Amino acid sequence: MKIESVPEQKTTIQVIERMVALLDALAKYPDPVSLKELSKVSGLHPSTAHRILNDMVVTRFVDRVEPGTYRLGMRLLELGNVVKSRLSVREAALDFMRALHKKTQQTINLSVRQGDEIVYIDRAFSERSGMQVVRAIGGRGPLHLTSTGKLFLSVDEPKAIRAYATRTGLAGHNKNSITDLGKLERELGLVKSRGYSRDNEELELGVRCMAAGIYDDSGKLIAGLSISAPADRLQEDWLEDLVLTARQISVTLGYMPVE
Repeated sequence: MKIESVPEQKTTIQVIERMVALLDALAKYPDPVSLKELSKVSGLHPSTAHRILNDMVVTRFVDRVEPGTYRLGMRLLELGNVVKSRLSVREAALDFMRALHKKTQQTINLSVRQGDEIVYIDRAFSERSGMQVVRAIGGRGPLHLTSTGKLFLSVDEPKAIRAYATRTGLAGHNKNSITDLGKLERELGLVKSRGYSRDNEELELGVRCMAAGIYDDSGKLIAGLSISAPADRLQEDWLEDLVLTARQISVTLGYMPVE
């Protein structure tokens, strides 16, 4: 029985591979595509491509716009929305955060914006890693004094930034805190151009942080990934790993980086 089932299994896998090849080919074109072109791009014989496309039309994975031309079907959008609704930034980020913590041996924080503050929603750390800066899950911090908070402010319109400054008074925690609107605006300009941000002991003396943004499939900033460390231990070579990790999480959530 097992021996007889092998050819059938191979055939099934082959059909799936051909379906995926056709879907990938269709995804390359914004407009309906001819059978001839799809056959060429996918490497499938026209009769094979035609047979599989017909089956995918019936199941709504592909739409036949007119005889001989095809485009991706609405079934894919429906399934994509189901997957999207089940994704959470915490679930997407956790394994990546653990890997980054393992490499840096420092606390990795995941934060989101709530009003005029950031909220720490998850972290990766180890009690065996020596001195670390551990932010409590559920803890909060002002946007203008935290690395992730600056990321969120940097994507606001100038009017919204000024409104934030008026509401909060740009209260400081210590001598390093940015409490001047002009200085904050210059800092946010740097954040926007660099694509990452820093907290140089502005929230807490002796603690430095660096953060990179996490984006969803629409390109919206939805969270910040940060490394917190004692001021004298934060290493500049972690920045590249941080930015790469934030991008990997974003891609997992459907974000398409602009090359």
